[in-house]
Amino acid sequence: MTARAGPVRVAMWSGPRNLSTAMMRSFGNRRDIASVMDEPFYAAYLDATGLDHPMREEVLASQSRDWARVARACAEAPAPPGRVAYQKHMTQHMLPDVDLGWMDGLTHVFLIRDPARVVASYAAKREAATLEDIGFLQQLRLFDHVAERRAAVPPVIDAEDIRADPDRALRGLCAAIGIPFDEGMLRWPAGARPEDGVWAAHWYASVNASTGFAPPDSPPADLPAKLRAIAEAARPAYDRMRAHRLI
Repeated sequence: MTARAGPVRVAMWSGPRNLSTAMMRSFGNRRDIASVMDEPFYAAYLDATGLDHPMREEVLASQSRDWARVARACAEAPAPPGRVAYQKHMTQHMLPDVDLGWMDGLTHVFLIRDPARVVASYAAKREAATLEDIGFLQQLRLFDHVAERRAAVPPVIDAEDIRADPDRALRGLCAAIGIPFDEGMLRWPAGARPEDGVWAAHWYASVNASTGFAPPDSPPADLPAKLRAIAEAARPAYDRMRAHRLI
């Protein structure tokens, strides 16, 4: 496959604990990568909601809090011909008052993971988990928005499919978005990256120790009742998107 001639700005949409940082490492290790953005709307989201996340003050100091300014930067991310600009986005960061027009020029992918696994992983890092925190309902809203704007279902990839067979999953994803597969996406050097957000100190220990995708998960442990209720409330959105997954 030859590279697309025009700008290729890939926006990967997921909630937290969805293999999203490993996917950022994967795309960041492509030979044709032009730039990588790590959750560019995070500070704007924290500023608007007032939520008390780990390292809140550091996040607010590290990024613009003006969503419109961030949106322009995402829409105009440098992507010379034959190169790929990659953006890791959290779906919950797209609050209802954010104008989604900036998304029109990007290539969107929706990264999903079983809600029970997401909730268990998120709660291990931040105990006060809510349905809004894990982003499934917001992800479905964005999925429907992109499908309507493009009159076509955008690519959906499940984290467990990636972990089960990274080569197959990533080849399929690259074909779906019109870029060549790069073997470098399967393995990367351990350690932090300059593009990592300041919140990496709290969230990225596992991925910084990794050199590739972890093997498939064991079955998730039983969740406490409160977390189980959150996972089940998220499941219809997950199931709707999963029906369109690439594998």
